[in-house]
Amino acid sequence: MSNINRRKSIQVMVGSVPVGGDAPIVVQSMTNTDTADVEATYEQIKYLHEAGSELVRITVNNSEAAEAVPAIKEKLLSEGITVPIVGDFHYNGHKLLTKYPETAKALAKFRINPGNVGTKTRDENFCTIVEQAIKYDKPVRIGVNWGSLDQQLLADKMDANSKLENPKSSKQVMLDTMVESAKRSAELAESVGLGSDKIIISCKMSHVQDVVTVYERIAEIVDYPLHVGLTEAGMGMKGMVASSAALSVLLQQGIGDTIRVSLTPKPGGDRAEEVRVCQQVLQSLGIRNFVPQVTACPGCGRTNSTYFQELAEEIQDYLREMMPVWREVYPDVAEMNVAVMGCVVNGPGESRNANIGISLPGTFEEPKAPVYMDGEHHTTLRGDNIGQEFREILDNYVMEHYGTSKGEQVAVKD
Repeated sequence: MSNINRRKSIQVMVGSVPVGGDAPIVVQSMTNTDTADVEATYEQIKYLHEAGSELVRITVNNSEAAEAVPAIKEKLLSEGITVPIVGDFHYNGHKLLTKYPETAKALAKFRINPGNVGTKTRDENFCTIVEQAIKYDKPVRIGVNWGSLDQQLLADKMDANSKLENPKSSKQVMLDTMVESAKRSAELAESVGLGSDKIIISCKMSHVQDVVTVYERIAEIVDYPLHVGLTEAGMGMKGMVASSAALSVLLQQGIGDTIRVSLTPKPGGDRAEEVRVCQQVLQSLGIRNFVPQVTACPGCGRTNSTYFQELAEEIQDYLREMMPVWREVYPDVAEMNVAVMGCVVNGPGESRNANIGISLPGTFEEPKAPVYMDGEHHTTLRGDNIGQEFREILDNYVMEHYGTSKGEQVAVKD
């Protein structure tokens, strides 16, 4: 595991999940269903949780959504699903939490955006939400977003900056305002009576360098846990790469106690993709393990056949498919590394460095595939059934090396 020194923070309990302190960095996600649709929201929370989301946030934007929250929570609990549900409030959270006490009770945390709690009654509305959090013993996340920044605070900062002998750029003033908004809001929450062990902070922006800068700054001046991520990261490759870049820079510095990758899915796309990206970032940095990792070469002129690519994909899919079963029986199997290599150049070396690996023959190479276990040659496979035979060897390796007792077995798929 990584030797990264985590920033010291207060620990906050979100339901049964600890955030901050010495707790593992928590993966979270958000539904995109209409919260008023109890069945659809329940199904997506269940799906996200099964994918590995340890906190799931839902929109609570109107009376219909607020009324649905207790029913969603009850349905989850009836299925034994205890993942904490976070309520996302903008504009009218002070009204909804006051009007619907069962909703306040059902939620594990309230998310407040200080820029979206009103205009003339901004502080009053914010304090009302905090009072409800105190009443029901709930933590809050004070989530500052640059797209909905407190415009009055920003205007005041801009005005003060214009009077300086050497004024800062507008971008720098915006970064100052992000940090100030988070800090000031947390202080206001504590002045109302919310404990410091009930506050989580986020300062999200949509550009990598900006979000790195603002989190580096807020990390130095508060000791609350930090929720880290880009806001509006974007679609597909752009969103994944930008989010991974920002998260990696911050996590490597020990900044971040819970993370989300805010991907824009394609219509009908897989919402759990953001969960898997979070997991892969943490695992790539050596911070947490979620699923065995597959090492595979990129291919070159020595690997004209696509067989090694197909086998690598097959093994990767198989490992992820088996993890719900293996996780219960073989708790350390997520640490396993598997190599599926395509030719003799790096194949044997990478396979020896993995827990278990196979080196497939490249173009014009002898049609044989040596298999290595823990650095030693185990066997050599030949013929048309290499993939199935390697999978069987892999199953046996998992059972023998990660089982809690010798001879323990689980059902495997044909």
